[in-house]
Amino acid sequence: MPPPTMTFALYFGNRGFFPEALIASARKEMTTVLGALGYRTMLMDEGATRFGAIEGAADGVKYAQFLQTHRGQYDGVILCLPNFGDETGAIAALQDCGVPILIQAYPDELDKMGFAERRDAFCGKFSVMDVFCQYGLPFTTFQPHTVAPTGATFAQHVHQFAAVCRIVNRMRRMTVGALGARTTAFKTVRFDELTLQRYGITTEALDLSEVFQRVREVKTSGDAFAAKAARLKDYTNWTGVPAEKFAMLAKLGVVIDDLIADYKMDCLALRCWIEIEKELGVSPCVLISELNDRGMACACELDVCNAVPMFALALASQRPATCLDWNNNYGDDLDKCILFHCGPVPQGLMTAKGQVIDHPMFAKAMGAGCGWGCNVGRIAPTPMTFASSKTADGKLWTYLGEGRFTGDKIADDFFGCAGVAQIANLQNTLEYIGHEGYRHHVGVTAGHVAAAVREAFGNYLGYELKVL
Repeated sequence: MPPPTMTFALYFGNRGFFPEALIASARKEMTTVLGALGYRTMLMDEGATRFGAIEGAADGVKYAQFLQTHRGQYDGVILCLPNFGDETGAIAALQDCGVPILIQAYPDELDKMGFAERRDAFCGKFSVMDVFCQYGLPFTTFQPHTVAPTGATFAQHVHQFAAVCRIVNRMRRMTVGALGARTTAFKTVRFDELTLQRYGITTEALDLSEVFQRVREVKTSGDAFAAKAARLKDYTNWTGVPAEKFAMLAKLGVVIDDLIADYKMDCLALRCWIEIEKELGVSPCVLISELNDRGMACACELDVCNAVPMFALALASQRPATCLDWNNNYGDDLDKCILFHCGPVPQGLMTAKGQVIDHPMFAKAMGAGCGWGCNVGRIAPTPMTFASSKTADGKLWTYLGEGRFTGDKIADDFFGCAGVAQIANLQNTLEYIGHEGYRHHVGVTAGHVAAAVREAFGNYLGYELKVL
């Protein structure tokens, strides 16, 4: 998933008795730095206010009008304080901006503390934060309190803020698909649609009978089938898979793609057993893997509440996410466990292309040949972030943490796609998950992106959040 270009609207605060030269240099420096980091910028004309900065309520109204004129053209606002700034102008300018706000304050230099050069942005940042709190306007800050735009720390802040913007702007109003009813035996994946709706998450629920009817209508001579078959053939290894099973998986893949497009789904969960195996004679694991690999977060076993944080994780990392089971201890190591699922792990998180097999669980339960589609392999060593959600008492609850997948050996005959996860204080994490009534599933993505997810969920989207 190549990172899309993002645009930040730049705001510059000032108080009239501070050195005005700092504004001009900040406007130039911020646009140059952000451009070098790969971001577009949008600035109000320098002549619209004194020095191109916001110094009071009247200037703030001008800036608000500037943003209104360009509504939909910016992903976030970076509120830059080259010096103390004006809190009244800031709230007038940004209280209706509709996107995340990053507050950045320039540091003072110890050899430039005279009246003509001293910034006092360290102090002024508190004034802006205070008035935003009074008005209930959410904003983002990162440590340290002041940071120069030219350093590596600011670059890290901007990339984290970009991740926050991606999550908030996509998830403030979103649609999650639920393909099939909840499997009766899996009460752990129950969820409340009305609770999700309160958080701006619309659920589009479809019966598997519609899926089966659409599959019967897919023509193997059609362009959609040919494109899907080519994509799947190149995606993983199909050695030994019967041609008719491959064709059925391609048909099912066409239908799932069509449903995603028809209902404008942002992510989805699929009832992946046992009706698909009985009716179509295939297991959809490899299709879920391919969906996740191209950025369409898809959870197994109709776990809608895990599809939501998977979507956020993928937005934050710009890497695929996947749904895994907290599955096995790893010997006597209390900070390691095996995370696993049958075969929905995206290739982008695996050590190599997988191998499609006949799902052994269905072969055992219903006879060989009904479960082709399980994509097996191993998860690649990488830093990772994990999260899971549930609905309870009218609220959306989420936990979030970081760890890493190691290169530790897993037995060759261990079925499915698995990796050894190392998480500090893992036993405390497991106790929390169990005692708080979370499911055995967890969403995972590569990289450490918990800071951005925490900021988006807790500060802007209003989820009930526990950082582990």
